[in-house]
Amino acid sequence: MATCSRAAIMSSLCGVVALQPKDLWSLVFSVMPKLLSLRTSFLNKFQEDDVHPLLPELPQDMLMTIFANLSIPDLVRACSVCSSWRSAYSRLRNLGKYKQSQTPCLLYTSETSGDNVACLYSLVENRTYKLTLPDPPIRSRFLIGSSNGWLITADETSELHLVNPITGEQIALPSVITIEHVKPIADGSGIIHRYELSYHTGDNKVHEEPTLHTLGDLREHLYFKAFVFPDTSNGSYIVVVIHNPYHQLSFARATDDKWTWLPPNFRYRDCLYMDGLLYALTSHGEIDAFDLTASTVTMKVILEEVKEYTYQSMYIMQAPWGDLLQVWRTVNVPEPEDDEVDGPEHEVLLCTLDIAVYKVDMEAKKLVEINSLPYHVLFLGYNNSICLNVGEHPELKANHAYFTDDHAEVIMVLKNKTRDIGVMDLENCTRKEISSQIWSNWPCPTWIIPNLTELNLRSANRPVLMSEAVACRMSCNKQ
Repeated sequence: MATCSRAAIMSSLCGVVALQPKDLWSLVFSVMPKLLSLRTSFLNKFQEDDVHPLLPELPQDMLMTIFANLSIPDLVRACSVCSSWRSAYSRLRNLGKYKQSQTPCLLYTSETSGDNVACLYSLVENRTYKLTLPDPPIRSRFLIGSSNGWLITADETSELHLVNPITGEQIALPSVITIEHVKPIADGSGIIHRYELSYHTGDNKVHEEPTLHTLGDLREHLYFKAFVFPDTSNGSYIVVVIHNPYHQLSFARATDDKWTWLPPNFRYRDCLYMDGLLYALTSHGEIDAFDLTASTVTMKVILEEVKEYTYQSMYIMQAPWGDLLQVWRTVNVPEPEDDEVDGPEHEVLLCTLDIAVYKVDMEAKKLVEINSLPYHVLFLGYNNSICLNVGEHPELKANHAYFTDDHAEVIMVLKNKTRDIGVMDLENCTRKEISSQIWSNWPCPTWIIPNLTELNLRSANRPVLMSEAVACRMSCNKQ
């Protein structure tokens, strides 16, 4: 039977890896007696220092039970120790037995880390992990969404990709030219070199003349926010994009080769998918529900408009106790004087001033303000909007909102200005920094919940790039 070299284990775990050996072995020896009722004398001989240069290979079911209790960063690093541990990690992931709850991390890039490197800042550990991602370079992409552990990115030709920063898996989405409002323009050789963006809405109105854009320029004008949702009907996934003109909706299933437009409404700001229904929130507080399970998509208005338009970030989410929530984030947007937008005095252009939380009363068809979240916390930004129970995440602050910059109308114009990122106390609207600025301002940082789950691509003709050496892509720096 193969064995794992103790020297290799310690080197891997103490060097590139941030997982402390004593912590891992403490977990091993605390779990094994409970699992297999092994004799204490048997375990003691493996805890002696400088004895047994080779460690016997632990049974795979035992390793899987141990690994199921690790955080994702520790689990991914542990799988690089030896082939036996790698096999247990793969089985755990493939069988879907890893259920450990994860705390959101801040994903960002840094000029000093390299164009292909994403950084993951852990709120739990106050530690940054570096992840090498597949091409195209992450610093050349736009980050337009983060859902269920996946990033939705737009490359330099405005094409969309899903990428899992933990596993390195990458999936190409249907081409941008299949979006209702985008028309490709080819040169004399038949090569697409421009896009035409039209400005019609579902009510058959044309609001402006079409505009022309280069391949890389279109993404600045087209995309607002995107989401990846589990499709419970077939065990796969659905991707939803809020896009221009006028913040309309399109979606694609795993098996689709084109985007499906969802008229007639527009002005959408956020989405939520549950029980086969896509809930879409507009800037006026209206909620539309689309049934995506039927052969013909139908729409029902769940909540009529409840407010006039003001510049706010709007979010919709399901609370852990089951209610549907709306969250309104008020932002101060100072107006720059004349053409001094790029001057140093305008380094900070955006500032979150207030965050209000409302329960959607489905029967009364109205919003009810919630004054406090004593046991819960919010995460807002380009991520899928979430409300978590602090009992499951004790490192987080109850009645607080952790937010990143998602003011796309300003971000796209001022890519290198300081981002609006922080933590707000919902009781008094005071804010604090998450940490000293460790991120580049572009691409815009976003929250992400690490996830090892593979997307089901059965019968989907979708290009997929997989990373073979997951653990070798991860390193860590103590802040």
